[in-house]
Amino acid sequence: MKIRTLSKLFSFLLFTLFGKTVLAAPSDTLNILFIGNSYTHMNVMPVMFRKICKAKGRIVHVEMNTRSGASFSEHTQRPDMYESFQKKKWDYVILQGFSRELSYSHQYLDSATVPYVSQIIDSVKKYSPCANVLFYMTWGYKEGFKAREEIDSYDKMTQCISNGYCYIGNKFNVPIVPVGEVWRKVAKKHKEINLYHDDLAHPSKFGSYLAACTFYTAIFKESSIGAYTRTISAEVAKIIQTEASDYVLKNLATYKLDNNYYEIKKETPKPGKYKVACYANYPNAKSITWYFNDSESSNEPIVEHTFKYPGKHKVNLKVKDECGEHMYTSMLQYAAPPKPKKKSKN
Repeated sequence: MKIRTLSKLFSFLLFTLFGKTVLAAPSDTLNILFIGNSYTHMNVMPVMFRKICKAKGRIVHVEMNTRSGASFSEHTQRPDMYESFQKKKWDYVILQGFSRELSYSHQYLDSATVPYVSQIIDSVKKYSPCANVLFYMTWGYKEGFKAREEIDSYDKMTQCISNGYCYIGNKFNVPIVPVGEVWRKVAKKHKEINLYHDDLAHPSKFGSYLAACTFYTAIFKESSIGAYTRTISAEVAKIIQTEASDYVLKNLATYKLDNNYYEIKKETPKPGKYKVACYANYPNAKSITWYFNDSESSNEPIVEHTFKYPGKHKVNLKVKDECGEHMYTSMLQYAAPPKPKKKSKN
């Protein structure tokens, strides 16, 4: 995975002030393509995602190319999918297979799924070499799939699907958007929210909204709370936003969603010690360099730096990879310590 997208996504300021992450909106449009089947196009989920992005001030161009019931192997037989890869330089391409496809053993996946996923990823990279590929982890049927004992209940089917996506995610070093796990969390905690369509497999409007919220947080590393779009009631929307944001942000590393990501944390200042903690995770980078405006620098991915004086300070991160050189800039403001009060003469 390469990071042209992140040069857009993190060209805005990202730093933490006393535990609060502050994000300014990016100026460039992210081009995002969804490849999947009815689990993607049901209720026009990518449009829900676009509306959430708009409500949160994100500029995105979203398209989808889907076919009902298609597996990864069937996707490779679709000329229209390959045509969609050629339409733009995509920043993100999201891949979703058939609902039961990833529920099989790893040995089965190696022959029935992995070669086709490889073919699709190679095609994505041919036309968008710096695109970020993501896997869309789906969920189990409400009553499982009775024809196979190993997935004949919701919990068993959901777990097998989760295991399958984690397996191919590790195999291809591709991050996973854990929609199925967020679905499981909401289904267990909020039984009043019906995530299923009448067939007990496809998503209801609430289920699709859950997927859209999960994608938002997975891509932007930011809570979707507050992105009210009138798609569903504000009350239910807030529950789904909260659960999706909480799960994803707590599990970024689990699903490789912290790849190609940096964070700057400003610590509580003390007189003469104005500390900042810097973290960068770019697995495919040829080099990483932090530059501080007091002429200090570091090539370590994790570094703590101390400025001697309060006021405005600039931190630059330069990342070199196969897609070029990328510079990210963050501005920090440290207030001067309060002056000691004069002692009373009385």
